[in-house]
Amino acid sequence: MFLHSVNLWNLAFYALMVFMATLGLWDVFFGFEENKCSMSYMFEYPEYQKIELPKKLAKRYPAYELYLYGEGSYAEEHKILPLTGIPVLFLPGNAGSYKQVRSVGSIALRKAEDIDFKYHFDFFSVNFNEELVALYGGSLQKQTKFVHECIKTILKLYKGQEFAPKSVAIIGHSMGGLVARALLTLKNFKQDLINLLITQATPHVAPVLPLDRFITDFYMTVNNYWILNARHINLTTLSVAGGFRDYQVRSGLTFLPKLSHHTSALSVVSSAVPKTWVSTDHLSIVWCKQLQLTTIRAFFDLIDADTKQITQNPKKKLSVLNHHFIRHPAKHFEENPAIISDLTGTSMWVPVKVSKWTYVAYNESDKIYFTFPLANHRKIYTHVYCQSTMLDTNSWIFGCINSTSMCRQGIDLSWKAELLPTIKSLTLRLQDYPSLSHLVVYVPSIHGSKFVVDCEFFKKETRTIQLPVTHLFSFGLSSRKVLLNTSGLFYNIELLNFGQIYQAFKINVVSKCSGVKEEITSIYKLHIPWSYEDSLTIAQVPSSTEISLKLHIAQPENESQVALLKMYTSSDCQYEVTVKTSFSQILGQVIA
Repeated sequence: MFLHSVNLWNLAFYALMVFMATLGLWDVFFGFEENKCSMSYMFEYPEYQKIELPKKLAKRYPAYELYLYGEGSYAEEHKILPLTGIPVLFLPGNAGSYKQVRSVGSIALRKAEDIDFKYHFDFFSVNFNEELVALYGGSLQKQTKFVHECIKTILKLYKGQEFAPKSVAIIGHSMGGLVARALLTLKNFKQDLINLLITQATPHVAPVLPLDRFITDFYMTVNNYWILNARHINLTTLSVAGGFRDYQVRSGLTFLPKLSHHTSALSVVSSAVPKTWVSTDHLSIVWCKQLQLTTIRAFFDLIDADTKQITQNPKKKLSVLNHHFIRHPAKHFEENPAIISDLTGTSMWVPVKVSKWTYVAYNESDKIYFTFPLANHRKIYTHVYCQSTMLDTNSWIFGCINSTSMCRQGIDLSWKAELLPTIKSLTLRLQDYPSLSHLVVYVPSIHGSKFVVDCEFFKKETRTIQLPVTHLFSFGLSSRKVLLNTSGLFYNIELLNFGQIYQAFKINVVSKCSGVKEEITSIYKLHIPWSYEDSLTIAQVPSSTEISLKLHIAQPENESQVALLKMYTSSDCQYEVTVKTSFSQILGQVIA
């Protein structure tokens, strides 16, 4: 009888374990948002021109090939070498195809056409014969050596040209990104052969499946080299992760190690990339139109006008990558932007003395400068916040010094703004700008379009609300909530006690609006201050919106800042924010 009861307990225990594992696996494979990536299409028939390799090289690597991507007239013209553009080499990953280069290659070609081929990129791709290097790492070293030879072969194709390149940029998908980093470990490799490395969904930290010693040894060699030689590695590197949609490579594995003396590396999740704002799965990261557009915009901003190649200035490289992949100010990139702007021309100057202001612009015939005197506001408020639904790239907000009613020149504060999907916004702490006498908001003369500009002064403590998350083992049976019933334009919800990978929660935001006739959009941004893994949710209010709350990177021990839910709200609505534990997502986090 005793043995029978023990067997029943064992059976119940195993059944529970199977159930929990199934629940976790379901969350990993199906518990994510739908794919919001737009498909990138070719405008003309894609062509892959095989590049002839030296006979010794072809004999040494019979399974590998090198191709040049092209379409239409470009493909026809470039069948006759040498080339005249800027070389970029695409490296596919595990079981990947060299034809995956077509998305980014086609978008780059369209961009070059738009500027009448003032600059253009030549996209090359390596055929690794779709080897399964994530399962068997025996070919990784061979692939690395072949890529080295390909780089030298590519550069020879530009021999004799006026602006011949001395290096190539590399885009590596998945294990292709690791192969690119491994180039630096080769004894005879010159680091200046690569001017930029962008990796997509590459597991840099460790292999996803350490099935054999070849993979683990390869990883150890690459990572040890990068850590020990970080002071001497000047290669600007950007790692882009796919987010929670990518269940094949967990985004935490894609983050390059943060070393105090290695400042040329950035790691970001695609959901945090401005103008992308979507999570991608492991394959869609190479064709996701939003992400590839961002990548190509960055490539064109990296061009040095004097050499007509990618700049060799590491400071500019990081500045461009930060502009396009980290924080976009809704301005075109400028290497040395003008801080002082002239505020001239025939225009109206309108003083605004209230602490909260809204202006609806529609068919404006005159330019208008709205001026906000700061002297009185400094005595009451700590911050000012402004937003505009006009998403053009013109400067729109300035600071004036010792002004009474108007000023001829202003400090361009537009560079400090942040682009969001439906607004561009700016928050200033008043004590950081003691010399400013006025804030100026510029409304251009427009015809046939409508936009809204809002500004408000506030005390920080009135817009910062603490919300402790629920206990890990509350199993979603209890919840905690806060109510935002004032008329502010934005709030910061501090999510206390949230900083571990194994935690997972569901946040529900319910908005109730009064007297609203037009459609209103609110933005909820989950901001993680210790890594670039933010995610945005756009909601049409009134509504009930559910947001998943989980991490790719745990909070470092020395990190004092907490995770935030930044809410860009409507003054006509009330918002109720509720958080509760999501047990299925916890299991998914543990399994992933």
